Amino acid sequence: MPVARVEYIAPWWVVWLHSLPRLGLRLQPVDSTFRPRDESYQESLLLLGLVAAVGLGLNLVLLAAYLVCACCCRQDDAAQTKRPRSCCVTWTAVVAALICCAAVGAGFYGNSEANDGVYQLLYALDNANHTFSGIDVLVSGTTQKMQVDLEQHLARLGEIFAARGDYLQTLKFLHQTAGSIIVQMAGVPAWTGVTEQLTELANQTSYVEYYRWLSYLLLFTLDLVLCLLACLGLAKRSRCLLASMLCCGVLALLLSWTSLAADAAVAVGASDFCAAPDTFILNVTEGQVRPEVTRYYLFCSQSASSPFQQALTVFQRSLTAMQIQKDLLGIQLLLNSSESSLHQLTALLDCRGLHKDYLDALAGVCYDGLEGLLYLGLFSLLAALAFSIMTCLGPGAWKHCARRDRDYDDIDDDDPFNPQARRIAAHSPSRGQLRSFCSYSSGLGSQGSLHPTQTVSNAPVSEYMNQAALFGGSPRYENVPLIGRGSPPPTYSPSMRATYLSVADEHLRHYGNEFPA
Repeated sequence: MPVARVEYIAPWWVVWLHSLPRLGLRLQPVDSTFRPRDESYQESLLLLGLVAAVGLGLNLVLLAAYLVCACCCRQDDAAQTKRPRSCCVTWTAVVAALICCAAVGAGFYGNSEANDGVYQLLYALDNANHTFSGIDVLVSGTTQKMQVDLEQHLARLGEIFAARGDYLQTLKFLHQTAGSIIVQMAGVPAWTGVTEQLTELANQTSYVEYYRWLSYLLLFTLDLVLCLLACLGLAKRSRCLLASMLCCGVLALLLSWTSLAADAAVAVGASDFCAAPDTFILNVTEGQVRPEVTRYYLFCSQSASSPFQQALTVFQRSLTAMQIQKDLLGIQLLLNSSESSLHQLTALLDCRGLHKDYLDALAGVCYDGLEGLLYLGLFSLLAALAFSIMTCLGPGAWKHCARRDRDYDDIDDDDPFNPQARRIAAHSPSRGQLRSFCSYSSGLGSQGSLHPTQTVSNAPVSEYMNQAALFGGSPRYENVPLIGRGSPPPTYSPSMRATYLSVADEHLRHYGNEFPA
């Protein structure tokens, strides 16, 4: 059940996390009471990190098994299966990218909530430190006035009124009253040690929170960059981008599980504190502050009386009794100053201010801070899932990027329509090429303007003339393979090329005697 009070009610996630069983490294049950310095309790939190490490190991083992099976198994590369497998890889990558974006969104929200909770805690600690410091200053200042300043005035008055017995009795009474005030001020606890501890806690918390926030911000950026690399690699079919994404994806997977382990341990420990914060603070302040004073500020009940009420009442009565003749100007000013300090001290010692700071600190830790840690844990799980899917898509995406090169594997290097052969021929002039034949003379010059060494085509003249008529009478040059056939496909197999050469040889034998070269 939640810890209920009028001012503070533990949220449901605190109750849920606090109800989880605690086990030590030897799997023995451990009390869930928040005891950060207890060795067995530290082991129970460490075990949560080890559970996340086991999850990381299983994840890597499953990924390795899948990749080995995917690389060893022969996939069918038939034409009818290429498009479905390509679509499957693409859509799976889109789903993984969406999961990654959702993880980053949850992570940004959780990081912001955790940061807000921590700074709310720091603000409450700063206010409490200001209150404690003000109490110490007022107590020490009032004690100084009573011990030094008032004693000096009383000693001077004792010398002046040495012959007056009634005045000496009054001065003696003032001296006793000042001593009573000093005794009552000594009963107010000194908060110097508490202030130093709170200041150190605030400084350490601020330091850790800054680097925690920055580390998660860099992790979010890395995840988004990896999603972008995956999308670009699939869109451009770039093996380099895919290889970079896979290598960095494994690193992101490790970081995700590591952050999950840290978030789980901190969240469970914070839930134990938030389930019973009063008990922990009473145990910590034991021996430094009286228990009734601590309870007064923790609960701040309207029916509870202030432990400083007696001291403040005696202080007020003593100041009233010390109001003597108005001509004693120095003592009168000192008493007026002490009365002002009394009112300020009464306001600072009231429980409402410190109790509000206490509730603000609890709200920052148990509401915003712990909720942010839960969202960060969700980010870690979703990010691990997304990068696991991307890693599993590695073999399929690699084959998908390699199909462009495999499409030209069955093309002959001597094929004039092979783009690779053209590039090779451009860089290797000595490579044997098919000669081009002039089909008709240019309109800008006569047939004699043609180079005499160029070989004349043996194709029929009628085909040349028909082609010239089709192109609006404009004479043009044409390669022999286009004569007598439609435009050939960009690529064809060696069997098709053999058929094409046999047809070309038949044309040469049939028309060779009519149009000698």
